[in-house]
Amino acid sequence: MTTPPNGPEDQPQYGQPPQYGQPGQPGQPQYGQPGQPQYGQPGPPQYGQPQYGQPGPPQYDQPMYGQQGFGYGGPGGSELADWGSRVGAALLDGLLSGIPALIAYGIFIANLIANSDGDSYTTSSDEGPSAFAFVVLIIGVLASIGLWVWNRVIRQGKTGQSVGKSVLKIKLVDATYFQPIGAGRSLLRDILRGIFDNACLLNSLWPLWDDKKQTWHDKVMSTYVIKV
Repeated sequence: MTTPPNGPEDQPQYGQPPQYGQPGQPGQPQYGQPGQPQYGQPGPPQYGQPQYGQPGPPQYDQPMYGQQGFGYGGPGGSELADWGSRVGAALLDGLLSGIPALIAYGIFIANLIANSDGDSYTTSSDEGPSAFAFVVLIIGVLASIGLWVWNRVIRQGKTGQSVGKSVLKIKLVDATYFQPIGAGRSLLRDILRGIFDNACLLNSLWPLWDDKKQTWHDKVMSTYVIKV
């Protein structure tokens, strides 16, 4: 005896979802079976799209965290030093280095005047600066050279700041790594500075219109002067 076919009440109606526990239309996922992801459940990863909590691909032309870039016109997010602060720092450094030599030269001149003939501006053949005055002058000159080496070569090369730069809150750094350039490069940079300044005054004036506010010796040595 055959089982009669299901009646209309047993057939799924069009436009109505299948009932719980009953099979639906072919090709549709059943409740409790894998299919489309439900709300709040992770689905299969979409190619090219980052998942929540996972890092996505880096965006081009955007700096990554921890990397140094140019901000406010300077390297590493620092602002490039203006021309006035650079000139002021150089003057302070020159004054500091020249103090011993100036003192020694003053002693030398005073000794020369004391030993000269009071009735004339010339000294007699057997009178002149004493040996003491010559020794003081030599010591003063050597002290000025030593102070310049300590300030402009050692101190600036190690920390990026001479005394003058420290007072005016600026710093000398490498154009690539943004770090102090070391004593050797600092010495060579100051030698080039003296050569370029004596050859043409435009070297010291060049930061006034240069986009990176560099002198010629900055460009040769690949250095920046920045604010700190």
